[in-house]
Amino acid sequence: MESNSEKRPADLAAHIRSHLSGLSGAEARVAHTVLDLGERLVGLSVSEVAALAETAPSSVVRTCQRLEFRGFQELKIAAARQAPRAAGEPGSAGEADSGDAADPAARALAATLAASREALEGLRTTLPPARLGEAARLLHGASRVLVVGAGLSQPVVADAAYRLRAVGRAVDAPTDPLTAQLSAGLLTDSSVCLAVSHTGATRSTVDAARRARLQGAAVLALTSYVRSPLTETSDCVLVAGGQDLVLGLEAVASRLAHLAVIDALVQTLLDLGGDAARRSLDVSAEVTAEHSY
Repeated sequence: MESNSEKRPADLAAHIRSHLSGLSGAEARVAHTVLDLGERLVGLSVSEVAALAETAPSSVVRTCQRLEFRGFQELKIAAARQAPRAAGEPGSAGEADSGDAADPAARALAATLAASREALEGLRTTLPPARLGEAARLLHGASRVLVVGAGLSQPVVADAAYRLRAVGRAVDAPTDPLTAQLSAGLLTDSSVCLAVSHTGATRSTVDAARRARLQGAAVLALTSYVRSPLTETSDCVLVAGGQDLVLGLEAVASRLAHLAVIDALVQTLLDLGGDAARRSLDVSAEVTAEHSY
């Protein structure tokens, strides 16, 4: 994101969360403090924020710059621009807290819905359409696509592979990490490696991406944070789902956001592929119909 007065994040919280993994201890405390304060940040001085974060004013300024703002005042302006949600509006705190607070199922459902909604709405800030278009063009021009990911990212990998095949891409998506390494080592400079990782730090995924890069393949990352070992080795980074939540909800929310990105990416590819992509999609529809009662 450009750091200037004409371009500020539409969703400040999503922007900050997408940068959390790259912050040091003191910087992370400042970022958490800013998230906790919300619009109340506007009425505080840099010294007051520093005191709340138990750090020095210079750390607050440095954190602002790490978050791609020129300084504390620009961060305050961005906070002031965040429109408060009216009570009862979808996504408001009142809706998230609805239900019987003593019922674990009600609490779990409310918390999951709130986390998911926040992750999806944050896409408007963390994923510029131009970046999505760049990713789609990389995949459209690839002779072969290798999709890699591990753990909780595996459902996203499987969905991405299926959807990409449905629009005519030649795709490999091995579930075994050693096979993924082998596949990455056999890529060429006309291939693309799509690496999916919430943290961007999963060793097997990052290693496969690095091996693909050594072969001359382009690396496309789908991750939740701006700075990570994976983003450092990628040609194009799609950031979605960066959350700072408890009880593993960040993983749940990130998967939904990543799936939404795959949907948008495939739709863009469908437009780029024209008639050939639509014929492939027709084949997919026929196969699905043949396996339905």
